[in-house]
Amino acid sequence: MSSNLVTAANLCYNYGSRTALENVSFSVPAGTLFGLLGPNGSGKTTLFRLLATLIPLQTGELTVCGDNVKTQQSSVRRHLGVTFQSPAVDVRLTVAENLKCHGSMYGLSGTALKKRVDDMLDQFGIADRSRSIVGSLSGGLKRRVELAKGLLHDPKVLLLDEPTSGLDPRARQEFWELITAQQASHGTAIIVATHLMPEAELCDRLLLLDRGRTIAEGTPAELQSRLDGDRLSLRLRDAANHLEELQAQFSGKAELRGDRITLLATNPAEQIPDLIRTFGNQIVSLELTRPSLEDVFLELTGRSLTEAGESNA
Repeated sequence: MSSNLVTAANLCYNYGSRTALENVSFSVPAGTLFGLLGPNGSGKTTLFRLLATLIPLQTGELTVCGDNVKTQQSSVRRHLGVTFQSPAVDVRLTVAENLKCHGSMYGLSGTALKKRVDDMLDQFGIADRSRSIVGSLSGGLKRRVELAKGLLHDPKVLLLDEPTSGLDPRARQEFWELITAQQASHGTAIIVATHLMPEAELCDRLLLLDRGRTIAEGTPAELQSRLDGDRLSLRLRDAANHLEELQAQFSGKAELRGDRITLLATNPAEQIPDLIRTFGNQIVSLELTRPSLEDVFLELTGRSLTEAGESNA
């Protein structure tokens, strides 16, 4: 029997004449943190909605725990826990009431339901907030409630859509600690849709999407190893006005990203002194780094994730 909990083969999806997905295939084994990485308009939201059985399958095959998404939706939904980007808890109810309502939808009742709710409250560090109205909680605590709700019925597959959107750095870190603990202790397959590089780098495997197509798949290290050489990350005062000069000096291999200019480090022993001589006190910082996932996306598509999102919007 296959260890893959999710298998997708040649998925296609169209909104009228617009193609949202084109021949997308992948598989997710048990205990794997699998990332869907791409800009707005890349197809990851459509793929997430197919996985969550929110829209009907048009073309291709998609199974969850061996059950067919097209013909066995009820069975598929029992295997799934879902946390959406937009809150899906009732802000008028208490934390415990939200969990109890969700558990009853999956057939839990009585002592079994109470025990499961208590376990979730303890596991996610919100037992002391069980009687708090959800609407009064911070964003980080609301996310914990969402996660506890999604895992209450002990699903084999957890779907997360931009799960840390709007959270501060500390709450984001705490959320991911909970996710990785769940993965390690329960062998849950976790699929996360994200456009954030730090989150993507936490994944065991990644599917890179652009304009509805798969452009790469692999571990973060495998994807980064596709690029030769390190990168020089240069922060300059008024960086945008120096971009053309650097592109001429480095044969067009200079890219502006926010307040930084990234260069291919073909010979850093020579390049770094040259940069210091040329720009002197205009340099705010200069770092030698390994290729990032952003570099991989740029190399494969010719656009940064931000640029791709803006052009696809």
